[in-house]
Amino acid sequence: MLLARSHSRLLRNNYSVKLSRGKEEEKGIKMKPSPKLDKIPPYLFVEIDKKIDAAKAKGIDVISLAVGDPDTPTFPHIVDEMHKAIDDVTTHNYPPYQGTNDFRQACCEWMKKRFNVQVDPNKEVTALIGSKEAIAHVFFAFVDPGEYTLVPDPAYPVYRTATLLAGGTPYLMPIGPHNNYLPELHKIPEDIARKSKLMFLNYPNNPTGAVATLEYFKEAVEFAKKYDILLCHDQAYCEMTYDGYVAPSLFQVEGAKDHCLEFFSHSKTYNMTGWRIGWAVGGEKPMNALKVIKNNIDSGAFKAIQRAGIAALETPQEKINELNAMYQRRRDVMVNAFRELGWDVPVPKASFYMWLPVPNGMTSAEFAQIMLEKADIVVAPGNGYGPNGEGFFRIALTVGEERLQEAVNRMKKAGISYSMNNMTQINS
Repeated sequence: MLLARSHSRLLRNNYSVKLSRGKEEEKGIKMKPSPKLDKIPPYLFVEIDKKIDAAKAKGIDVISLAVGDPDTPTFPHIVDEMHKAIDDVTTHNYPPYQGTNDFRQACCEWMKKRFNVQVDPNKEVTALIGSKEAIAHVFFAFVDPGEYTLVPDPAYPVYRTATLLAGGTPYLMPIGPHNNYLPELHKIPEDIARKSKLMFLNYPNNPTGAVATLEYFKEAVEFAKKYDILLCHDQAYCEMTYDGYVAPSLFQVEGAKDHCLEFFSHSKTYNMTGWRIGWAVGGEKPMNALKVIKNNIDSGAFKAIQRAGIAALETPQEKINELNAMYQRRRDVMVNAFRELGWDVPVPKASFYMWLPVPNGMTSAEFAQIMLEKADIVVAPGNGYGPNGEGFFRIALTVGEERLQEAVNRMKKAGISYSMNNMTQINS
């Protein structure tokens, strides 16, 4: 009897162990991340940060030309306004979801002054926690699983990854020197155009520094109307222009609002990358769809930062001109330097980026590795911006002229030039 009872307890214990293990295994399966994440490569700039940190940990004096983060401080009048706003206790509670009335009105006034475009502050503008979050959220507002989006290649990585996270399929529109880095809309297959819900453009362009004309925007708006596509435009660099070029807006095209959204950022124009403030403008229907996503995911931008954002929008133009003149000087230093090293370098008219081909026989990752290992310089490999970015690299003009010259001197000392031999440099 005792043996039988012991055997019975053993059976119960074994059953409990198996049940427990089964639950653990089942739990492990349930906890597995979504397969969607398998389609998302590691975010380019996270990987770049890791390389920079690893090099610095070894005591290496790294010159980072990879990340587009301004090296000069936010304008003092913006910081002063932020101090005042923080001390005002009325800024400490939840903000209105679409932004404060004052911030939205300031955005509308800026649009009128800059583009001569009339925007309704109650229906056609919303505050953003930086433009990146809204660029990602707009895909969830419009794209269902299996539907297509039209994404430039190369491009800011979020356009493609947000499509995948929304369950959509990105159709890559190749851009390069052959088409002045402008998608050739007439080459998009008819069946793809009809299945597409959304198209993204970005001019002035990241990563290439390319620009677009108002005539091209007219063509894009007509394409969007023809196929009932939402045309989204990333305007992060519209105020960083040189040599007399002035960046246009989609909304300067008659009838654009119903089919378009534009995303503006304080980050680069006012040296406010860490503040996370921007705004979106567009027709009431697409704007309402974006708001549904945002209202259910975030609770709006801190009201004190919105006050600082108003001060930014009121920045005197001469201050913007001075900042752009600094980037233009840096651009000229590097254009001349790369030409001395054998590159055929076009002169960018906008942004603080330069987009250059890697030497023959190399991949973009190999060249970035050589720059880091031989010269302690970090550049962004072009393949991080899409398949068509392979064979190129990007530099950001976000260090001073002395550091840029130091980078050039390091390249010369290491024998890095456009005509360099790939294997010799890797193995030496």
